Amino acid sequence: MPANLDAYRTLFDQPESVPVDAADADVDCLVIGAGPAGLTTAVYLSRFHRKVLVADGGHGRASLIPRSHNYPGFPPGISGKDLLARLREQALRYGASIEQGRVDSLLQSPAGFTARLNGRELTARRVVLATGIVDTLPQIEKPYDAVAQSVIRLCPICDGYEINGDDVAVYGEVHCAISHALFLRNFTDRVTVLVEDDSPACEEAIAAARHVGIQVINDRVEHIEVSNAKVQVTTCKGERCCFDIVYPSLGSHVCSELATQLGASAGEEGALSVDAHQATSVKGLYAVGDVVDSLKQISVATGQAAVCATAVHNSLALRLWDRGRDLVATPDTEPASMTNSV
Repeated sequence: MPANLDAYRTLFDQPESVPVDAADADVDCLVIGAGPAGLTTAVYLSRFHRKVLVADGGHGRASLIPRSHNYPGFPPGISGKDLLARLREQALRYGASIEQGRVDSLLQSPAGFTARLNGRELTARRVVLATGIVDTLPQIEKPYDAVAQSVIRLCPICDGYEINGDDVAVYGEVHCAISHALFLRNFTDRVTVLVEDDSPACEEAIAAARHVGIQVINDRVEHIEVSNAKVQVTTCKGERCCFDIVYPSLGSHVCSELATQLGASAGEEGALSVDAHQATSVKGLYAVGDVVDSLKQISVATGQAAVCATAVHNSLALRLWDRGRDLVATPDTEPASMTNSV
């Protein structure tokens, strides 16, 4: 006797199983966020023949990447914007819809969820949150221009290899900054810790930094500016320093409010807790990418998206392939156009 006999029996009791395109929801899945995690989720779900809408709020973290050299499959590297463009094209090619706009509210409803997007209500059987994080940057003029120039960098795991002996500083709370500086010592012999506030460092942290040749400037930073492709730093006591690269270690804001307002479980800093299938504690609500508590890497986010999309597909009613509706003439069909409505 099959171990999963109950699952077979419940197949005949599924309220959504007749017919698949019943109009009790606008989409099978609403994906909130159009970064690598959200777009990869849309690629998978659209290839599962599910009706998917991606809400693209813009200004994603991946779009800031000047060039990534550690994302698999691109030996010369690829910019964040180019990677996102490829993922968008791929999602559209298989039938996903992408709409510019932010989801202002998300509520549970009989159909699953009701979201407010661009002034209208939209119903979805499942929702995947891929809203990411927003890094806290130093108070400098045009900080995103500095990121684009690679003099302010956000991810030593991503681009530490490219440091290659440059003069580098880590700026932030002293213990967190020393931890990051120790990691960076693998890529250069010139690493300095710049202190954001007046919090003293413990003797063990200072000793660990000195042991590997990391300089710790205890005077709080007063001013930072970018000039001639260098980062100029002035402390409160007037000490001036110049660095090739500065890594801020100032924390970030996790964009998980839509989920936590529904009661989704999250950590102290707002990162969502998910199970092995990327499901949150709210039934039908999933999360992928930087918004969950995991390593902040694109390859991790896209892996989570594959797991999540498969789980979402399997959680929906069984879909039966129909020759008249689903037969694809050629795998090289032109991508669908951008849409402003479902």
